[in-house]
Amino acid sequence: MVKKTVLFFMLTLSLMSQDIYERKCVPCHKELPTSLDQMFMSYLSLYSGEKNVKAVLKYYLQYPSKSMTVMSDLFIDSYGIKNESNLSKKELNEAIDIYWEKFKVFDKLK
Repeated sequence: MVKKTVLFFMLTLSLMSQDIYERKCVPCHKELPTSLDQMFMSYLSLYSGEKNVKAVLKYYLQYPSKSMTVMSDLFIDSYGIKNESNLSKKELNEAIDIYWEKFKVFDKLK
């Protein structure tokens, strides 16, 4: 009984320590052949700049469509278009901010 309680506590603690991006975005993308890093670079090369990338991502996640995705037709044919996000606006903004900070290249270039 004590082992189960400790295990439950540890699992709960680990879930609580993960941010919204790690809890809601990463698990779904683990199964895809294109990484979140590669997707970020595609959005960045097409829309350039933080403001545009974040705006496009937010709109796409709320209203997914083939015309808004940066993924290839082959990818879309194989995996389809994602479903609308079930995150609140606050959670969505937070996840996009975390995503931007995690993969932005501007502060990493030397």
